[in-house]
Amino acid sequence: MADATTPVTEIKRKMHFKGRVVKITTAGAIVDIGLDRPAVVHISQLSREPIRRVEDVVQVGQEVDVWVRRITPKGIIELTMIEPYTWEWRELKPGVVVTGKVIRILNSGIEVEIGAPVPAFVPIAEMSHAFIRHPSELVQEGDEIEAKVIEVNRRRRRIRLSMRALEPKPEETQTEGEEERVPSPMEMALLRAIEEAKTKAANSTGQVREDALARVQELERILRNLRGESNRPGLN
Repeated sequence: MADATTPVTEIKRKMHFKGRVVKITTAGAIVDIGLDRPAVVHISQLSREPIRRVEDVVQVGQEVDVWVRRITPKGIIELTMIEPYTWEWRELKPGVVVTGKVIRILNSGIEVEIGAPVPAFVPIAEMSHAFIRHPSELVQEGDEIEAKVIEVNRRRRRIRLSMRALEPKPEETQTEGEEERVPSPMEMALLRAIEEAKTKAANSTGQVREDALARVQELERILRNLRGESNRPGLN
């Protein structure tokens, strides 16, 4: 959080100040944030909800939390009392890594609050390289997670993330001193089929999803047997 000692030249968008309302007008309020120049809040920036009068939200002398919107060419600091998003739509692009809190667990994945205009979604197939039947096997509501943006659709108000994109792929994990093993054509075919079945499970519901999950388990059993791993509890 910035304070009164922050040089004007270092003031940036989204900086947070504690201020005091010193004047009210029909167009908004003037707020003292401890600097030597005007700081104003337009009436449209007092609340996310539409308001008719400035006095309905603030009074002279009231202490308020404000964030910098911009500095005009004349040096006037425009503020907002609406806490800005951590991530604006224009800032979210595939490949960007974000952190957030799990706010809802579904059969098909998890919803995550990342400080964007809408919650982001992590499909179950994008939660881990390992097979999981339900997202609750990995996370609980309130958990903090890190993920990579894989899709942003502003028109549909949709943000999709991947947790497994930040994990090393299983075939890239190699024990020290172990020779690199090249998968056989049969193994490659099984791995592709497993990924396809996981994707189908993540995008389906009801019996279709259950059938897809059963197919994943069966294909992984075949792959374990092929690799001579039949005594292991599961694939990594």
